[in-house]
Amino acid sequence: MTFTGNGGSQPEAATNSTLPQLNVLGQYVKDFSFENPNAPRSLAPSQEQPQLNVQINVGVGQLAPTDYEVTLKLDGKAESQGMVLFAFDLTFCGIFRIQNVPQEHVQPMIMIECPRLLFPFAREMIATAVRNGGYAPFLLDPVDFVSLYHQRMAQAPAQPQAPLPT
Repeated sequence: MTFTGNGGSQPEAATNSTLPQLNVLGQYVKDFSFENPNAPRSLAPSQEQPQLNVQINVGVGQLAPTDYEVTLKLDGKAESQGMVLFAFDLTFCGIFRIQNVPQEHVQPMIMIECPRLLFPFAREMIATAVRNGGYAPFLLDPVDFVSLYHQRMAQAPAQPQAPLPT
């Protein structure tokens, strides 16, 4: 029997090095901009709710046989009465190591689980930047990366996309 750091026991099979693994090796901001082009005029109280538009994209690059850079790109803009209140553009990345995962499960893991792990950090950066720009924090709603993945796969026949490197 093996003991873990918290004093609990762990079955022998769980110590086997062939179990599927997803490790975060690092995460970082690759590019980030926040624009407040009409301040201070845009900071005046308004009765109109601003229109918000956010685009989310996921990209992948293979760094080594088991290591991938996953890029979460978030672009957003808030407008009111024909005026841009604020705009942001964030490229947030993570380096992930995937081991002992069947090949048919690697792409879904990269395109669903990895962005899911990155999203809360990107969300917090955007909320802080918007708040520091003089607005109430803009909290992005949680993203359903499973649906985004399925939409991307459904578009694959109509719009050829490069397969993940193997």
